[in-house]
Amino acid sequence: MTLEQDTSETAEVRDFEQRLLVWFDQHKRDLPWRRDRDPYRVWLSEIMLQQTRVAAVIDHYERFLQRFPSIEKLASAREATVLAAWSGLGYYRRARMLHAAAKEIVKEHGGKFPEKAEDLRALPGIGRYTASAIASIAFAEPVAVVDGNVERVLQRVRGKNLAGEDLWRVAEELLSRQRPGDFNQGMMELGATVCLPRQPQCLLCPVSELCATRGELKKTGKGTRQTKREIHYALACRNGSIFLVQRPKTVTLMPGMWELPEIAGANGTNATWLTVRHSITVTDYLVRVLRSPAPKGLEGRWVRKSRVATLPLTGLARKILRASKII
Repeated sequence: MTLEQDTSETAEVRDFEQRLLVWFDQHKRDLPWRRDRDPYRVWLSEIMLQQTRVAAVIDHYERFLQRFPSIEKLASAREATVLAAWSGLGYYRRARMLHAAAKEIVKEHGGKFPEKAEDLRALPGIGRYTASAIASIAFAEPVAVVDGNVERVLQRVRGKNLAGEDLWRVAEELLSRQRPGDFNQGMMELGATVCLPRQPQCLLCPVSELCATRGELKKTGKGTRQTKREIHYALACRNGSIFLVQRPKTVTLMPGMWELPEIAGANGTNATWLTVRHSITVTDYLVRVLRSPAPKGLEGRWVRKSRVATLPLTGLARKILRASKII
């Protein structure tokens, strides 16, 4: 019995639903945002989890909530304070949109979240997936979600390389109307812990008997190749302070964030004091850090080492400063 031919066959669909929910109830990870259905906490976790691994989010999530325990606190904060609290998670546009949405919810909705996915999508930084996740988990609206994990599960269950609206259609057909939030989390959990990208754990899968693939589905097309680059930064220190520069607020990538000054490559690598590796999307960077005076002609600021961690730093700057034992 599989769902390969027709997911509209009610008995098989409901069998899939029941198996997944029983498994989720027994095996779901104990994650801090699952301890209640507060829409503020659900929303915050979903924004943080975009393009970021669960393990990397947990500590940031706890610290962020301590700093901003309510949407009103977040809405009233300065943007620089929010970015500093977000520092280390990367993709800082998410933090800016989070802040903008908090302000709109407080100002336009009296601090209460819209309960429908359609209305949530009108808020800054909330797309189709995030709106559906919040609406189903916090408000039990029967709307399906499709993220990378769910996409993989659906494709393997159907035995097809589904895309676009076909994915959303199949997700909606399988969705539990009684427990949409738990079902959606179960689908994501299944993809994250069992239906893995390269080594699916089919023997542990609660729906393997309903799966058309029972293993890795062959992909069409070629994967994206990583490119490699070498870049150099100056670490200038004096009197307990370090020299930092601020990215222009007009640039697209991480506007207004603070970082070490980038410099031209040194002759050879003998001057290198520290080396780190850093990846952004499809580029792998070899980062060489040189101890040197502050580069001439650059507008920057000397910042006390004790104050550095309070600034909104780029992810690479934070990585370098941690490796240097400065923060």
